Amino acid sequence: MPFSHLLLALAIVAVWGTNFVVIKMSLASFPPFLFAALRYAFALLPVVFFVAKPKVPWSNLCVYGVAVGVGQFGVLYFAINGHISPGLASLVIQTQVFFTIGFAMFFANEKLRLYQAVAVGVAMIGLGIIAVHTDSTTTVLGLALVVLAGFSWGIANTASRRAGSINMFSYVVWASAFAVPPLVLISFVFEGGWESISYSMAAAPPGAWLGVLWQAWGNTLFGYAAWGWLLSKHPAAVVAPAPLLVPIFGMGSSAFFLDESLPIWKILAAGLVIAGLMVNLFWPNLKRRLM
Repeated sequence: MPFSHLLLALAIVAVWGTNFVVIKMSLASFPPFLFAALRYAFALLPVVFFVAKPKVPWSNLCVYGVAVGVGQFGVLYFAINGHISPGLASLVIQTQVFFTIGFAMFFANEKLRLYQAVAVGVAMIGLGIIAVHTDSTTTVLGLALVVLAGFSWGIANTASRRAGSINMFSYVVWASAFAVPPLVLISFVFEGGWESISYSMAAAPPGAWLGVLWQAWGNTLFGYAAWGWLLSKHPAAVVAPAPLLVPIFGMGSSAFFLDESLPIWKILAAGLVIAGLMVNLFWPNLKRRLM
């Protein structure tokens, strides 16, 4: 990979990792599902008028939009809003890798391989360490919600894979149309109705709106478009390891900007989860080289 492409990959994972700090800060002004609705509204408009709809069924766009908008980020925002620290959220949501594998096995009738079972087991030990250290900043509910967000991310990954070779930028833009309505409805029903929504939007300071735009344009549009471009230029095995750095950026930025503590148990849990991800990712190639 050329050095410029490596820098782009690092920029993407830095955006995705530090994004958890932006989420926490913006949630001080917006309720979680309204915040998610605004994110996808700005990802959709006005960009949708300038990019063609990808050649995929509407049903596929709907599944992806609802899964990533409501199931992943709506639930994630709700979890970070008082139920789990941003740094740990950036780590736990990486369980999406194992859900993605599980869905691939279900649809392709593949069997679970030994190294994959070991990888899942190692990562689960890390999650178990987090579960037994719940406190006022990280609850069992928060942990469960972020695992649910990872499950939804796995659904979204499966939908995008079944869409085939597509322009990921236009795919994300058009799928956002299916994320906004259910998010607005959930916010209306559970976050105080139009009066509360209007008040939150009117009272939000400029910094909170910058957080919304960063979510929409930096994290959603730049992140996914640049990631899709890299995947089109290099083998997946070359690019795929980069997201392993997301929890490093997430936990590091949370410690720096939000004073989130990093006790030994968090570092151990992070090491185990990342080790599980690395076993799953690298073992097939390592085995071929050794044999």
